[in-house]
Amino acid sequence: MRRTVIRYKTKPEMSDRNAELVAAVFAELQAAQPEGFRYLSLRLEDDTFIHFVETEADDGSSALPKLAAFQAFQSGIRERCAEPPLPKGVTIVGNYRMLRETENALAGV
Repeated sequence: MRRTVIRYKTKPEMSDRNAELVAAVFAELQAAQPEGFRYLSLRLEDDTFIHFVETEADDGSSALPKLAAFQAFQSGIRERCAEPPLPKGVTIVGNYRMLRETENALAGV
């Protein structure tokens, strides 16, 4: 399993548009119900966005890049940003009911 956090700050005038594009990704995910990954996006009050991606694949691959809404989100991301996206691998230090911790949890056991 691989976990990645991506952080970036949008230009103030582009923040709402970025949030709309992110919402479209989640709408498509809800409709498609792809398996094998989990995804969370946060918008901080200073227009910083944080995305948390957890994939079952060790190489980090997922269905996300194949989604039309994600491709639309990626298009023009650098122009929307005041600080470009910075992906970093992460290790969970503590987790209280936010993320599943084991394969058994994924199976609903």
